[in-house]
Amino acid sequence: MLIPRETLSLLTTMAVVVVTTTNLPLAVNGFAYAPNFITKIVQDGSGIEPQGLLEIAPSSPGDEQGATDDEASASPVATATASALTEEEIQSERERIGSRPICTRFPPEPNGYLHLGHAKAVSFNFAVARMFEGGRCHMRLDDTNPSKEDDEYVDSILEDVRWIQSGNPSFVDVPVETGKNAGPWYGPVRKTSDSFDLLYDCAVALIKSGDAYVESLSAEEMREYRGSLTEPGKESPYRNRSIEENLEMFENMRAGDYKDGEHILRAKIDMVSPNINMRDPALYRIKHESHQETGDKWCIYPMYDFSHPIADAVEGITHSLCTLEFEDHRPLYDWTLDKLLPTGLVDCKPRQIEFSRLNLKFTVLSKRKLIQLVEGNYVNGWDDPRMPTLSGMRRRGVPPSALRLFCERVGISKSDSNIDFGVLEDCVREEMDKISMRAFAILNPLKVTISNWQGSTLEDFEVPRHPKIEEMGDRTVPFGKNIYIERSDFFDTDGPEGDANGNRPPKGFKRLLPGGKVRLKYAYVISCDEIVRDPETNEPIELKCTLYPETRAGVTPEGEKRVKGIIQWVEASTAAKCKINQYDRLFKTEEPGKDSDDFTKDINENSLETLETAVVEPSVVMDSLAQLAKIRAATKGGEEVNGEANDKPYHSELSYQFERSGYFALDPASTGADSLVFNRVVTLRDAWGAPKPKAAERNRGGGKQQKQQQQKQGRGGGGGGGGGGAGAVEEALRVAIKAGTILEAGPHPEAESLIVCKVDCGDIDEESGNPSDPRTVVAGLAGLIAFEDLVGRKIACVTNLKPAKMRGIESTAMLLAATDGGEGPDEVVDLLAIPDEVPNGELLSFEGKDASQPDPMMKSKGALKAFDRVKACLKSNESGEATYVNEGSTHRLMTSAGPATTSVKSAEIQ
Repeated sequence: MLIPRETLSLLTTMAVVVVTTTNLPLAVNGFAYAPNFITKIVQDGSGIEPQGLLEIAPSSPGDEQGATDDEASASPVATATASALTEEEIQSERERIGSRPICTRFPPEPNGYLHLGHAKAVSFNFAVARMFEGGRCHMRLDDTNPSKEDDEYVDSILEDVRWIQSGNPSFVDVPVETGKNAGPWYGPVRKTSDSFDLLYDCAVALIKSGDAYVESLSAEEMREYRGSLTEPGKESPYRNRSIEENLEMFENMRAGDYKDGEHILRAKIDMVSPNINMRDPALYRIKHESHQETGDKWCIYPMYDFSHPIADAVEGITHSLCTLEFEDHRPLYDWTLDKLLPTGLVDCKPRQIEFSRLNLKFTVLSKRKLIQLVEGNYVNGWDDPRMPTLSGMRRRGVPPSALRLFCERVGISKSDSNIDFGVLEDCVREEMDKISMRAFAILNPLKVTISNWQGSTLEDFEVPRHPKIEEMGDRTVPFGKNIYIERSDFFDTDGPEGDANGNRPPKGFKRLLPGGKVRLKYAYVISCDEIVRDPETNEPIELKCTLYPETRAGVTPEGEKRVKGIIQWVEASTAAKCKINQYDRLFKTEEPGKDSDDFTKDINENSLETLETAVVEPSVVMDSLAQLAKIRAATKGGEEVNGEANDKPYHSELSYQFERSGYFALDPASTGADSLVFNRVVTLRDAWGAPKPKAAERNRGGGKQQKQQQQKQGRGGGGGGGGGGAGAVEEALRVAIKAGTILEAGPHPEAESLIVCKVDCGDIDEESGNPSDPRTVVAGLAGLIAFEDLVGRKIACVTNLKPAKMRGIESTAMLLAATDGGEGPDEVVDLLAIPDEVPNGELLSFEGKDASQPDPMMKSKGALKAFDRVKACLKSNESGEATYVNEGSTHRLMTSAGPATTSVKSAEIQ
């Protein structure tokens, strides 16, 4: 069954506490990769225990029975317990590696800018090297194609790798490098062009051994002779040239005696091989072009499939980690080294291992498409903050630690997956919450004049820069007669927006109204007495308000009703104007171009909104000037003073949570106090795809009215689906089933049958208006669903059950899943799936019933019994839709985008 019987009662008797990430066990909250088939191969083959991996154990010895090889290699349970190699292979690997340190490499071609797909390769290659004691990771530029390469790309790649690895520890005993060679990698920056002489010698050796020949067929003829996936190739008429003739012609190729494309050097392998890559692949081609490193020394250049294994061997790479598209190239990799080892030109054989590449929804990672975006002026260059390039991510303000966390959460497997863009955004929020100072910024200002404030004096408030991190210190926020507030924090019942809503405020609106009160955060309560309007539009342009001195700094005088609405503000005379770039996803569909065959038609026309009149508090100006001075100090005459390692300062390192607005970072266009530009990095919560509110309902909620309605109606037992009589709330409507996203999943440190997840349920702190911390959820899913299949899933969870400690960890929600009722490894389980466009926190409802009216907390015995009765009625139908079946009627569990679904059909939901 889904939930172990011994823990089922705990889940339904849960007690509300504030859950923060520090409550989570290290294995879940840790900043590390889960065990995977690659780390297991390295561990078994080297005999070295990895450090820093998440600890995962199976729920039972048979958990992996019946799995295919790929499924087993993708499963965290299998990789944590089962050997990835046979005993014979382990012995062979240990002889191959010997006493050498584990060594990986990152070898991009310098013909473009790195993007998020490269971030996964960089992060994992460096992480594997750091996992194993004495390990190292090399930085290599595969510069074998001068027609597409440029120093601009070289500089960009090295800067990106330094940046994304910034904050990580250096390798032990790393040689000290300076200038371009300095970085987080081991030793200098290596280039394939450094080995051009050796590569030529290797090609000559293959010719001498009869394993390579000069081909004189045209490119079209070679394609014809090559065959297809269903037809074998046929041998070239030049395949049996003598060794002497081949050596002479290859020397003439090097001397420049032939035109481009007139001849090539091919390996002599097998023209009828089922693997097309083994049908006499090209090793060298003629290119009469200057190389950025070697100049005009060479007019022939090696192919990547030939240079790659040789460069790996020369550098002593132990494990060549590649993405899955190179899997079919591995036989050629091994063939090349097997042929060259007896010659003594190379002295070791690295092992190539492939893993799935990163696929991300709502973006494109194709180099061709990225070039089209830039050259077609759909974006403003390679570092446009909407671009998935690392330079674009950096300019936007994404912390490098967030990208590494994202890569770790996505994990490593051989199974292709398409990761939701929201998973990346959640990682950015999590990291920026730790490092970003808080500040007041008003994006759409509305002037407020305090009528009873005397003179032009200012009052200073000392407030924390971060509510959870005292080490960040305090900031001074001035207050005076004139301030700015957000236009959306005032609802004008007498103006145009009020006319559109029947001259009533929206349900749940707690901020400022004509004649109403609101609290200015950290300062005073004010009330709106008068509205000054634009004579043409009738829109408010100034509010005249009264301040209540006795309410200073959060005080509610005895006998007074607490003012619930809290808003941010900025004092007018000290405010600094700035430009705000509000960035959103570049594409509006999950798979751009899938339906239209033109990905540019799916560009989100609202991906950038520029606000020219925003204002910020003075501490932001002072911080910005300090950061600009730091950047200037790091350059001298336009050149970097310190290009070493990872300590180059960037504008975007200065980031803020502009309260109730989002996370923002300083843009390089900022030059001084009067020209500040901030980019929105990410919103405070995931609102992508959420239904757009009407003008009269923007930024509004209905929580208070809903609770008051529940209190008036009372709590009838009702017996389930029949309505229960007048004034009673039906049991099914009392349960809060909400949409959420699993941000992180890992094993429970004390219970093999349990897992611990962090789930974003869209919770909002009523006092601050900011998103609350993700919930901690303990579930009996160990061994039933792989961790990498959980992270990023949009799921349904019950959020109003009393929290309970489950083997020492507080669980504050319950995941809903369908189970076929099997036992042990035979059980089939699937979490209820929610459409991706549904925002976290959306309250689900039952089709054909009134809107849900959930209890604030189901903790009494009667409430828990009611929940048990509701749960017993939850089932999936023949179509896999979640339903509530009671007294002969069936009601689907609905979201704003359709029903909740599961792959386990006609089953119980628990």
